[in-house]
Amino acid sequence: MKSDSRIWFGGIMAITLVYALGTLVDSGGLPLTVRAGTWPTAVAAGLAALSLLYAARTRALGGTEAVEARPDAGRTEEAEDSGVDGAAALRFLGFSALAWCAGAVTYPVTGLFSANAALSLTFADLFSLVALPLFAIGFTRFAPLPQGVRPSLRHFTDSYVCAAAVFAVVWLLLFAPLYSELENSGFIGFALVYPVADIVVLCLLAPLVFTSPHRTRRAVVLTMGAFIIICGADLIGTITRLTGEPLAGGIEYPVRLLGFALLAGLPWLIRDNAGVAPRRITGRGLYRFAPEIAATAALALAAVVLTVAALRIDGVAPVLPLVAGSAVLVLLVRVAGLLEENATLARMVHTRERHFHELAKNSGDVILILEEDGTIFYVSPGTAEAFGYRLDDILADPITAIVHPEDVPRLGAAVSAFKRGATEGVHLRVRVRAADGTWRHTESTASLYERPGEPNRLLVTARDISAQVALQEQVNHLTFHDGITGLPNRAYLEERAREVLGRSGRAEGRRSGVAAIFLDLDGFTAVNDSAGHTFGDYLLAQAARRLRSTVNAGHTLARWGGDEFSVLIEESAQAGHVVDLAERLVRVISGEPFQVADREVVLSASVGVAFAEPGIDSGELLRNADMAMARAKELGGGGRLEIYAAHMHAKVVHRLELQTKLRQALAEGEFLLEYQPVVDLESSRVTAVEALVRWRHDGSVVPPDEFIGPAEESGLIVPLGEWILREACQKVAVWRATSDWDIGLSVNISVKQALSSRFVETVAGVLAESGLAADVLTMEVDEEVLLENPGEAVARLSELRELGVRLAIDDFGMGYASLAHLRQLQVDEIKIDPSFIRDLGTDGTVTLLTHTIIRLGQDLGMQVVAEGIERPEQLERLRAMGCAYGQGFLVAKPMASDGVEALVGGEADISMA
Repeated sequence: MKSDSRIWFGGIMAITLVYALGTLVDSGGLPLTVRAGTWPTAVAAGLAALSLLYAARTRALGGTEAVEARPDAGRTEEAEDSGVDGAAALRFLGFSALAWCAGAVTYPVTGLFSANAALSLTFADLFSLVALPLFAIGFTRFAPLPQGVRPSLRHFTDSYVCAAAVFAVVWLLLFAPLYSELENSGFIGFALVYPVADIVVLCLLAPLVFTSPHRTRRAVVLTMGAFIIICGADLIGTITRLTGEPLAGGIEYPVRLLGFALLAGLPWLIRDNAGVAPRRITGRGLYRFAPEIAATAALALAAVVLTVAALRIDGVAPVLPLVAGSAVLVLLVRVAGLLEENATLARMVHTRERHFHELAKNSGDVILILEEDGTIFYVSPGTAEAFGYRLDDILADPITAIVHPEDVPRLGAAVSAFKRGATEGVHLRVRVRAADGTWRHTESTASLYERPGEPNRLLVTARDISAQVALQEQVNHLTFHDGITGLPNRAYLEERAREVLGRSGRAEGRRSGVAAIFLDLDGFTAVNDSAGHTFGDYLLAQAARRLRSTVNAGHTLARWGGDEFSVLIEESAQAGHVVDLAERLVRVISGEPFQVADREVVLSASVGVAFAEPGIDSGELLRNADMAMARAKELGGGGRLEIYAAHMHAKVVHRLELQTKLRQALAEGEFLLEYQPVVDLESSRVTAVEALVRWRHDGSVVPPDEFIGPAEESGLIVPLGEWILREACQKVAVWRATSDWDIGLSVNISVKQALSSRFVETVAGVLAESGLAADVLTMEVDEEVLLENPGEAVARLSELRELGVRLAIDDFGMGYASLAHLRQLQVDEIKIDPSFIRDLGTDGTVTLLTHTIIRLGQDLGMQVVAEGIERPEQLERLRAMGCAYGQGFLVAKPMASDGVEALVGGEADISMA
């Protein structure tokens, strides 16, 4: 398509150039162009008409196919270029070319080359004048006129001003001299019809070039170029008619030929422009004001030309006042339009102000307009409902009088930002004092408020979010506080400890004075399980109230979890003061019973204390205090207080390593059993053996005290206890089967063993595998089993009794649980704690208690065994008290299975042991 455009343009220029050379060729005393007259231009105009009308018909018939062929150029482009109709544009341009052709053909036929032709209008001129409106209509189909009354009026008035100014310049420079020379100057107006009409149409259409759609921009430019060339030919023709001599050898005809040839090639020159990408004529969109720019430029040029001419000539032609006066009238019309537009704008502003006030009145938000110094210029009526103020009270004081002092800098920063030229809104959260003195949380948006002729102000829209803030605070409280006691929870304490240690380290370079206290309620689990969780929750709440009344305001008391509480010492305090506080916490717990419903509960506490050292973090501090508390419970609890030392951590690590080794030892069979005989104190006959576990590790035997505790903590005691039971039952069953030994077996069971779900099934299975009778086996339990979970423990041990297994209470006399459950549990045997036997004969109270226990067992029909017999005088006293059975180093030490076999062969010589 581009090559076709070049061929058309090249052909047009070649024809024009050849025809223009006719101005230089004389023929009969006249140039060839004058001799040829208007016939070549008539032919060119006719060809232009045919070309344009053919292209219009082709577009009209092929418009549907074109849209279907280019779906992306259908509805979108037509919607964007509203008013554009390419086929209609070409059709009207073809009609205008046809009118020009008719005028060119009629002109020589009517013989207008006579002497008076310049001073009159002919029938040919009428055809040419008809072509102008047809051309204007066709052009506006490519470049539509402004839509609406006001834009159209502005365009026409600006076009008239521009045309008047251009005509004034043309008149002064070209026609004024001719006007003074012509004798019949009253008829010069007929000759000026062409240039005046051309100037009016040109000034009307030229601004549309800059506002035309991008899709038709090329067609608009080419069409306007052709029209400017035709206007130039008309201007040359007017001068020729007034002077009576061809200008420049008849240059009018080649110029007109070029214009018509350009119109003839228009359909072919613009065919490839349908897909041109949109682009702006200028960088700032000034093309939108093309009529105003054109009128201003023309008036400026006319003013300069008229001023210069006024300085050089004596008089001014009477047409100039007419043009100037009419321009002034049009300008007055334009000014009236501007005034009307200003009045409309004023009404719009007033309406919007009224809407603003209605919105502010009915809005739930508070709307303020502030001066730059913070004075309140306007406040919405809703403020009275939101904050309880009267409007006069608010307007009397600056905004800073009701804003929280801590939030005033935020408001000042927003004002400063707008002073520096900020245009976007600023979001603020400030607290505002209500009329009742309370502080309300608000969320505000501040933006610049501008009104013509007034200083800039600040528009603030505020919303009361106190309810949202209160809800958020409640959520935060629930997140970081315990629901039962109301104390801060573990998460809060950890965060607080991190903050305190960080602040202390930055301020002093050291962390002395910061400490942590951990407190655990002894026996709370048993109370909780026996009485229920609701009972336990009430108990925790009472304990929390007692602790809170003891802790100072500068400390943080929290519930760590379960029945554990913790205190973070935030103030710089001496170690002695921290320990005193820990002791007071113990006393306040154990000082008097807790009253829950109709029951009284006596509790004690175990406490651990840890001090912050240089380089320690919050996690280590709290862990150390927890570790010290665990050490206090391990050593017996009951009000015991332990202070963390470095060896505690090492001991914990050692216990963890030991638990790992125990699991490996159980898998590799490193455990073995020893048996300690139980003898009849009267006959010295061995009646039973107690199975005791030993660990042979790295060539040495590890005492039970070093590994039973870690095995209990890790849960390894359950499989280890099962191994002990199976091994001992099998050994005793063999002894009883291979001889006539009537020997019993005692096996200790731990808390976790007794409470394990399959404990009873395991015992029954071991008895079945070994073939040992159930009444031969005695299971020894200590008081800890009955304290941990008495209900479940009694039920589990009762199931053992149903199997026929005998039960014994080990270390009897060390607490209250044994006496409390003797009747319910139906124990077969009690074993007196070695501490009673050790002080037997030296302490009268202990001697009396020992005798009482023996008598109690005899009265209840239970077998009584004294443990820890080490001296002959202890044996004699026990015999005198009627104790039937004994166990201890005086009788025999724990021994391997072969040693038991040798001992059982006869009666033990107790006196020689």
